[in-house]
Amino acid sequence: MTQFWPAPAASGAVRATVPVPGSKSITNRALVLAALAEGPSTLRGPLRSRDTELMAEALRALGSDLQDGPEGSWRVAPGPLRGPAEVDCGLAGTVMRFLPPVAALAEGRVTFDGDPRARERPLDAVLNALRALGADISGDSLPFELHGTGKLAGGAVTIDASASSQFVSGLLLSAPCFEQGVTVTHAGEPVPSLPHIDMTVSMLRAAGVEVDDSTWDVWRVAPGPIRALDLDVEPDLSNATPFLAAAAVTGGSVTVPGWPERTDQAGDAIRDILARMGATVELGPAGLTVTGPAELAPLDIDLHDVGELTPTVAALAAFAAGRSRLRGVAHLRGHETDRLAALQRELTGLGGDVEQTDDGLLIEPRPLTGGNWHSYADHRMATAGAILGLLVPGVLVEDIATTRKTIPDFPGMWSSMLGAVD
Repeated sequence: MTQFWPAPAASGAVRATVPVPGSKSITNRALVLAALAEGPSTLRGPLRSRDTELMAEALRALGSDLQDGPEGSWRVAPGPLRGPAEVDCGLAGTVMRFLPPVAALAEGRVTFDGDPRARERPLDAVLNALRALGADISGDSLPFELHGTGKLAGGAVTIDASASSQFVSGLLLSAPCFEQGVTVTHAGEPVPSLPHIDMTVSMLRAAGVEVDDSTWDVWRVAPGPIRALDLDVEPDLSNATPFLAAAAVTGGSVTVPGWPERTDQAGDAIRDILARMGATVELGPAGLTVTGPAELAPLDIDLHDVGELTPTVAALAAFAAGRSRLRGVAHLRGHETDRLAALQRELTGLGGDVEQTDDGLLIEPRPLTGGNWHSYADHRMATAGAILGLLVPGVLVEDIATTRKTIPDFPGMWSSMLGAVD
């Protein structure tokens, strides 16, 4: 039975401090590196959500000793990788794209499957690359089966990563354990979400791995040990964006504690986006504080490197003082859902004027009315609906529980934030 969550309307300007759980992108990369490291690792402040729990369970199935530590930490002791094992990817791109290279290092049979929508998400680039590097894989999408021999030759491979940066990151994370390491060359349209590859490279280097990314669209990882991790996970900056957007659309002020001064997270781009829309953005000892303007300015912006922010930005643009153009995000048609079609359909359903282009959206603000907002099992579609509901009474968000993919209790956090308004 379909369930709809009445998105709470803001009774005034939102004024709140909102602590945000750890970064999914960092947590899942760290879990993979810890499972392949030369000794036990500790991850403090990791995200505990569906995507990260799926990653943890998959690594346990493959032989890692992954235990709960104090205050929500994870302790990971690497073990011999082996099958038979079953990996449930859910709808997590990081699981379905980061773990096949890990499984290729296991000895035995490993089967992969996931949610129905996951079977439609592009995966062939990483699977074909693994075949070229010596892996035995049957199938080009979920479900598929991998037969490991306990090692992988590695070497040089050329892929088209224009559908997802995760194809590159997935190969790089396991590459130190390949006999020859790996050299990945991208050939195709520009790789989206490059900050995520930068994050992968930074985390590999921090673990003592030699990485050469000095040539554009080429990444070389040398074979060698991965140092054990002792890591404090940053807050998830992309998951923080709906709360900061609440300040922007209501003319209020929201602070997210622990915002890093320097980071590889794509979500950090929200600072510039909100400033361009007229908000006051301040990074200080208390964290990042966003104070909303009297009127939101429209945008003409290329979101190619930060496509995951598109649903939040589209919700903001629906309240702007003019037409906005969001560009460079054609790859979002292959995310948890076709996000461009979904945003057009749902905003139009509330009375908006939205047009799809070849690589994005044109959004002309119109008076919006309440109604059903479908999430398509996509956490960022669900949070976009919550943003709209702040100013549009009667917005009903389908399956708000899908936000558990990356935020353990989004409805509770949202309600707590709205408990403090002018």
